[in-house]
Amino acid sequence: MGRALNRLSASAVKTASIGKHADGGGLWLVKREDGGAQWVLRVTMHGRRREMGLGAYPDRSLKEAREVADTWRMVARQGLDPIKERDRQRREAARNIHMLADVALDAFNSRKAELKGDGKAGRWFSPLELHVLPKLGKVPVADIDQKDIRDTLAPIWHSKADTARKAMNRLGIVLRHAAALGLEVDLQATDKAKALLGKQRHTVTNVPAMNWRDVPAFYQSLDGGSITELALRLLILTAVRSYPLRFMHVDQIDGDVWTIPAAAMKGRLGATSDFRVPLSVEAQGVIAKARKFARDGFLFPGMKRGVISDMTMTALMDRRGLKERPHGFRSSFRDWTAEVPSNRSEKTEGESAADYEREATYTAHEVAETCLGHITGGAVERAYRRTDFLEQRRALMERWGMWLVAPCSVDEHLEVAHVL
Repeated sequence: MGRALNRLSASAVKTASIGKHADGGGLWLVKREDGGAQWVLRVTMHGRRREMGLGAYPDRSLKEAREVADTWRMVARQGLDPIKERDRQRREAARNIHMLADVALDAFNSRKAELKGDGKAGRWFSPLELHVLPKLGKVPVADIDQKDIRDTLAPIWHSKADTARKAMNRLGIVLRHAAALGLEVDLQATDKAKALLGKQRHTVTNVPAMNWRDVPAFYQSLDGGSITELALRLLILTAVRSYPLRFMHVDQIDGDVWTIPAAAMKGRLGATSDFRVPLSVEAQGVIAKARKFARDGFLFPGMKRGVISDMTMTALMDRRGLKERPHGFRSSFRDWTAEVPSNRSEKTEGESAADYEREATYTAHEVAETCLGHITGGAVERAYRRTDFLEQRRALMERWGMWLVAPCSVDEHLEVAHVL
């Protein structure tokens, strides 16, 4: 490095001719033939001269170039190669920009359109937010490995198995999102972490459901006329999930059909059509009673604003000393469809006796599953099957409503089925 410093002046830099102009201490201004100029710092490291670009002129002024040069001269005096050190700092900065918390949030925002209600309930993000990000949120996503994941989820891997499984799955999605962003991540980290954690001991239990034979008595006991009782009655009558029912709007009802927006249907993400629910005579009667409570178009408004909460109907069942949950009535309905006669009265041409016996005893699988809003069959099958079995479901839901109001024997069910 030269001994004399600050040889150049601002005016000299501005009018400098083509070539190299020394400011001292290894700082040079290189003026090119195209009129552009570049600041360069020359340092000698381990007997080898290194040239380090410090930016273009006039973007970087003479004063700024001298300040930056002083910084890197100090690094060189510490025995570090300033060029390698700058590259290291840039890599570190790049990693810091892509902390796991930032990538996870970006992944969540990218998936919102696929989630029910744009993910506003927070259920997709909450396993990460509660159990992963507090420990790994500030870690660069590129640095996360299977040991980090194991240590983070080990405390809940067996005690909160379902939550831990969801957190692991969400984390895998985030890592794939990071890879799509061009970041270097280990896409096998979650699988490796599962191997380290071992098989979960916890067995997932189903939502407690009431036996279908006991549902009519419970349904008939909901005679107080409150918003909660009416909502629970309609939940039982339609066999839908609580979310679309709680947000049921008068504009969604057209005669004896309630149309639920596709975005509100779990398991139907990405569907281009809404879901039609046939309303039995009994269901229409419940809706008529609920209309007097409607606020802002919602049939089941909350006490002060919005709609009734997800726990309102559960709390009612708790007060009655029941362990069963509202969601379990979907299972009650499905069991009923499997055990009562269907509306088949005679064999079709070419149908085997065995097939007729099965169909005459139980509701067709596709019809029963469609009542629950489930998607059945493979992609190819669904592409050719355009029906939503509305007429079959209308008859089935009418029978379900009649059963809830006045339960009868299996033989009487068969007679009703033939009439419908």
